[in-house]
Amino acid sequence: MSRGKKWPYEDIVNLPHHVSDTHAPMPMEKRAAQFAPFAALTGYEDAVEETARLTDEKIMLSETEIDELNRRIRDAISEKRRITIRYFVPDEKKSGGSYETVSGRIKKTESGEIVLENGLRIPAEDVAGVQED
Repeated sequence: MSRGKKWPYEDIVNLPHHVSDTHAPMPMEKRAAQFAPFAALTGYEDAVEETARLTDEKIMLSETEIDELNRRIRDAISEKRRITIRYFVPDEKKSGGSYETVSGRIKKTESGEIVLENGLRIPAEDVAGVQED
């Protein structure tokens, strides 16, 4: 520090604000954007969200429960009744999955799948429950 100055920028601190003769002032929105956070790791937040997303584990049924489901499905087909099926849908990105429920009439069973009248095919091994509507 030189003699007579109290701090390094004392000579410019009280000067009037410069206004350009050639450039228009930047809008406030753009000024704020230049200070927005920088995402150095693209996709990192998505990966964290995916890891935090919860999934259910598939419930394994006993032979007795499977026999009861099969009986209800056969009855629903022969009597053309509407039923509600709760079934497991495996997650495509990680272990586990979720349970979904659908209502309708069963058209047929084929190659280990239950085929509903609307065309939805449900693997029989993923069925967790059947109820009459």
